[in-house]
Amino acid sequence: MARLFVVRHGNTFDAGDVVTRVGGRTDLPLSNSGRGQAARLAAHFAKTAFAAALASPLERTRATARTILSVRTDAPALLVRAFLREIDYGPDENQPEEAVVARLGEVALKAWDSDGIVPEGWLVEPAAIRDGWRALLGEIAALPGEANVLVVTSNGTARFLPDVVDEKPAGLDRKLKTGAWGEMFVAPAASRIVAWNLRPA
Repeated sequence: MARLFVVRHGNTFDAGDVVTRVGGRTDLPLSNSGRGQAARLAAHFAKTAFAAALASPLERTRATARTILSVRTDAPALLVRAFLREIDYGPDENQPEEAVVARLGEVALKAWDSDGIVPEGWLVEPAAIRDGWRALLGEIAALPGEANVLVVTSNGTARFLPDVVDEKPAGLDRKLKTGAWGEMFVAPAASRIVAWNLRPA
């Protein structure tokens, strides 16, 4: 049985910055606090040997993954998967949150957060993202032994993973915080989320 760690990249904004809704068209690097989050993740996972590591094409996910892998001499090469890229927020891409709320309303954003219902104007294909996760889980389940796999992605993509697993904690909040991870077991017969939204102490 394999173990999958799904990590959301570190912060792209620091205190005092104007925070915007950053999607797949905005390739921001990690901020100072985001680099600190990545370093804490690396310290946490320093004793974990990964058989495979994947990230999205975006710099913030690749930088987080590279930092985690950098503490081990036996780290695998980092692979890039296009389906892990953050979603496209359409007219709300790179807009401050108050402008997004004003355009869409709180109800639409709560429906996105709780149920993955895509707000009007966002360019998201939930079925394609879910298919990407299913295919990846199939690959992981076929790995020999008790392999550990690292995946670093963004919130918009990670939130669809719970939809395709066999077991998950009741009341799971699908939103994955920056610098946080979820852990799951993956076997040919079943997949199970055992933890979600964990952060290093």
